[in-house]
Amino acid sequence: MASIQATRLRKGMLIKVGEDLLRILELQHVTPGNLRGFVRVKLRNIRNGASSDQKLRSEDTLDRATLEQRDMQYLYKDGDAYWFMDTSTYEQVHLAGEMLGDAMNYIKPEMTIQVEFYGSEAVGVELPAAVDLQVLDTAPGIKGATASAQVKPATLETGIVVQVPPFVNPGDTVRVNTGSGEYLSRA
Repeated sequence: MASIQATRLRKGMLIKVGEDLLRILELQHVTPGNLRGFVRVKLRNIRNGASSDQKLRSEDTLDRATLEQRDMQYLYKDGDAYWFMDTSTYEQVHLAGEMLGDAMNYIKPEMTIQVEFYGSEAVGVELPAAVDLQVLDTAPGIKGATASAQVKPATLETGIVVQVPPFVNPGDTVRVNTGSGEYLSRA
């Protein structure tokens, strides 16, 4: 178990408090004028799905959970469970939708990604920095349009809606940042 200072926490990290594994959903560094700074975090217990808010002092230290990552292929969705297969042993595991959160907006069937394990328990996924997704629906492109401040909504193959430049058409493949959900470029 590695210790980490509260100011070094990042969104998506997994920390251990007692026997609970908590994923950081949101965090905000607050430095009020003449008072000591603190970190406000929103956490989700990955085993029972309970959310909580905590206020940590800047000098507090927490235990960071050590995770093992394995390459796994996304297979299918069954109810609220998403099934993944280890590409070397063909072992299958499932993760609950609430455990994955918005990550499924960027994962296509048969895509290989890193699944995080704490011991033998699958606890989440590590997304690549960007993914390429096909545009299913958007307003038609404007001839001669260039990348400018104008944007339009586009529905991608996973169902996520992203703001894209006017020259992107249905059928195009676009690169999307998985951290912010923003359009990066055409692929």
